[in-house]
Amino acid sequence: MIDQSVSEKRRLLRDINLMGADYYERFYHETYREWKKFTAGDPKVDTSIIPEEVYESWLRCARLGVDPLAKPANKVLEGNELDDLLARNKELIDVGQPFMKNLYRFLEGSGFLFSLLDREVYVLVVLGDPEEEKLIRTARGFVGACWAEPYSGNNVAGSVAFYKKPMQVFGPQQYIRLYHGATGCGAPIFGADGEFIGIVTIFGRYYRANPHTLGIVVSAANAIENELKIRRALAESRVAASYQQTVISSIQEALIALDSNGRATLVNEIARRKFDLVNTKVEGRRLRDIFPSENAPFFTLIENNETITDTEVRIFTRKASGDYTLTCNPILSSDEQVMGKIIILNEIQRAKSMVTKMMGASANFRFEDIHGRNPRFLMTVDQAKMVAKSNSNVLLLGKSGTGKDIFAQAIHNASDRKDGPYVAINCGAIPRDLIASELFGHEEGAFTGSRRGGNQGKFELADGGTLFLDEIGETPLELQTALLRVIEDKSVLRIGGTRVRPVDVRIIAATNKDLREEVRKGNFREDLYYRANVFAIEMIPLADRMDDIPLLADHFIKRNASAMKKRIVRVDKKVIDAFMNYRWPGNVRELQNAIERMINFLSSPELTVDLVPEHIRSPRPAAARPASIGDDGESEETRKRMIAEMLARNVRKNRIAAKLNMSRATLYRKIRAYGLDLAGKKDESGASV
Repeated sequence: MIDQSVSEKRRLLRDINLMGADYYERFYHETYREWKKFTAGDPKVDTSIIPEEVYESWLRCARLGVDPLAKPANKVLEGNELDDLLARNKELIDVGQPFMKNLYRFLEGSGFLFSLLDREVYVLVVLGDPEEEKLIRTARGFVGACWAEPYSGNNVAGSVAFYKKPMQVFGPQQYIRLYHGATGCGAPIFGADGEFIGIVTIFGRYYRANPHTLGIVVSAANAIENELKIRRALAESRVAASYQQTVISSIQEALIALDSNGRATLVNEIARRKFDLVNTKVEGRRLRDIFPSENAPFFTLIENNETITDTEVRIFTRKASGDYTLTCNPILSSDEQVMGKIIILNEIQRAKSMVTKMMGASANFRFEDIHGRNPRFLMTVDQAKMVAKSNSNVLLLGKSGTGKDIFAQAIHNASDRKDGPYVAINCGAIPRDLIASELFGHEEGAFTGSRRGGNQGKFELADGGTLFLDEIGETPLELQTALLRVIEDKSVLRIGGTRVRPVDVRIIAATNKDLREEVRKGNFREDLYYRANVFAIEMIPLADRMDDIPLLADHFIKRNASAMKKRIVRVDKKVIDAFMNYRWPGNVRELQNAIERMINFLSSPELTVDLVPEHIRSPRPAAARPASIGDDGESEETRKRMIAEMLARNVRKNRIAAKLNMSRATLYRKIRAYGLDLAGKKDESGASV
């Protein structure tokens, strides 16, 4: 029958209808007699003629007060309500309409009507022969009409919606008399999740009903359901593919998937960029055909091992090379068969950055956080700002507590390395037998107690950033040779290792010792001193910048009061007087600690002198305030050095005079007295100096 023409199929249906015409005529009258008896008020019907579901629906219609002799009063949606109905059921219409059109082409001219309805029994689509248009209008079967039982009594659409199963409702089995001339077959449509979403029906003259009509409508419903499931599966696969692509894109490691034959099936964008494969077709090719031949150790690892975890490898591309940690795991099928491998390559430099971030290896202070207005101190800050623009090594000289660590952080944050790590190590606080491991790292098994898998040293952790070597003068002499080699070669060799690792590190060193004296004594290598001393900045003791004490005290008082949630409305003048009469051997750190202690003991809104530590507020005749810069108490040697440094940096003469608190005439007199060479130079007015 599949190969028969449409006209032959129509003829076959007509023959079937004619053969059953006598049966349907007799059945019609028997059913009508039972309907008439029920609607006249007799609830007893012949159950051999009236199916149980039909009888139950008659009872429901009677309880609802549906008039079996009246014209149907279907609820009909129009305008915006109709638009909303069609929009809500767009997918059902898009899927169902093509199937209904195919059925209609098959049965065109046979007098059948096709309808697609939603779960609430609203008509969404109607297809039928033109001669049936009058029947559609009379029965109110047009789009937007509701065929639920309260409006249309018992009918095939309402019954399918109630029982959620395929049904045929024959002529007088329908509760409203106007529908007795037709027979309807319907089947429910269930969505991809199994929920009831709609109905497909076929209506025809009662004498045209045949056993195949219900099968046709059930097949149509099944076809619609299958299409909905296919659409759902396709949508889910697209979502899954999108999720997969998003996950792969979010992975910051280079990722390569291989099939069971070792051919690439997937390469993420990170891998393409890292290994210069952006414009190269890699899918379907072996690793040996993708990467240069210098990667033989990498190929061997992948080919000889199913599982690899965090093994260091060097990957060569056509333009460069880089160090990575390699992780390789098998891809398994649902039955645990190996389908391929997934390769993850994590750039060691990125891993170092992550480690330093987790360690808190960052600089918190900036030049904006450094407070002071003393001219000598401001000149020191200017020097540090100038040094920050360079990549040269810096040596910070000064007593403990003068802020060497703060200056080091500020220099880092003002440099081009501010986005890189800042790693600090106190060379005097680490046991002599461990300092080499801390600085240079070690390989696994390098010594008893060495960490499994080895360990990166501070130079590797600071790669791309700054390494602050505090108290460098305490570095053991035997280690200074290795330290010098790393600084000069910009590469490090771990203890117990054989591979040289390049490092890009800027060194900021600090000490409270006189390194020149240490060199003279043989405690510090002269070549290391000159290598570290490219830029030397001498920190100003607090005793030499006493005019900054009120400013610093105000800053520390406000910061500690805020941190401890204490309110201070007044600071006793005697507190500042006590501070000004103390020599501060512990420098700014001692001042900061003293104020923190005072705030801890504070019990009122006023900071009084009795809170000042006893050793600070006790009078000390020797603690007279030192002469400020420019006073006669300033040593000539210090003044000469400051003028020479500013002249070397091409600082304008009027600015030098202002910083030193003197007139320009005095400045020129000092320059000549100190024998500083200004021959041929001009002052700001153009006159010879």
